[in-house]
Formats: sequence, structure tokens, C-alpha cells
Amino acid sequence: MTIDIPEIALSVRQPSAWAIIHGGKVIENRTLGAIKSGGMERGRIAIHAAIGMKEKEYRYLVWRMQLHGTDCPRPDALIRRAIIGVVDVVDIIDRSDSPWFGGPWGLVLENPVAVDPIPAAGELGYFRWEPSGALAEPAPWMVKFDRANGDAQTLELFPDQAPSFERAPKKPFGAPRKS
Repeated sequence: MTIDIPEIALSVRQPSAWAIIHGGKVIENRTLGAIKSGGMERGRIAIHAAIGMKEKEYRYLVWRMQLHGTDCPRPDALIRRAIIGVVDVVDIIDRSDSPWFGGPWGLVLENPVAVDPIPAAGELGYFRWEPSGALAEPAPWMVKFDRANGDAQTLELFPDQAPSFERAPKKPFGAPRKS
């Protein structure tokens, strides 16, 4: 089956991009200013996994996903700097009971479909993407995350299991705090 990939994309940091395509994340949170200035509206878009991924954001979002029954891949397994799927934006909201809503506004997403990663540079807001460059290589912290002698903040008992946390990670600046 061939997937028609829209020419318009939205760049999302990992692991949220993965969660949109594979983990049941049905709302992408943004400010109203970002929605308006980014030209965000209803319609089918490509999801671009941004090149940036901060350890504190990853740790917090993995913990949040676990609260809702979603286990995310290790940071070094997440594709970055690429189109990874397509999704329908069906609404733009300012309130929701969804555990994925952290506000202040959100794009409501449906019908996610994964595609083979296509390397591409990202931009803010909606943007016209084109294939370019290569996938991002994992940063050193991504490779050693949750490994023996590599990460003192998580507990490693079984290397094939999702990370476990002694305590809830600190919320990074800008990430919604909902449980």
C-alpha cells in the first residue's frame, strides 16, 4: 500500500512525534500564537520528528506516557530529523478531558499512519518539506540512557523493559504537567 504523504508537515520533538504515530497521542499541544503564526489548520499533514530531543523532556514524557499505558522506545531508537508519518488534524481546541491535553490549545489528531522515515529538515509551524540530508545520529546521552553505569536517575533491572523511575521526573520548562 502506498501512502500519499502531504507536502505540508508539522515538526514535533521526540518522543511526542513517536507517540502521535504509534502511541495513541491524539492531541498536540501548542499556544494559540504558535497555531496562528504557524498557519495551523484542519487537514491531512505529515509529522516530522524534529532533530532536537532533550534528556529532561524525554525522561518526563516517557514517565507521562507510562501513566497512560504507553511504552516508548529508548531515545537512541527514536528517529529524528525525518518525516515519520501522516495524520489528520480534525479540530483545534482550548479544552479537553483527554490525558494528552496539556493546553493551552491543542490540535486534535486522527488516523495516524507510519511511513518509512524520509530525512528532512524541519521548521516551526506548518512548513513545506522536501527530502534532504540524513537522519540525526543519537547523542551520547541517548545511547547510555537507562544502562548500567550510564544513567543514575533510572533503575535498570531488566534491559528489555521500559525505564522505571524512583520518583517522578521534574517537569521541563514548557511541558504540560498533567497526570
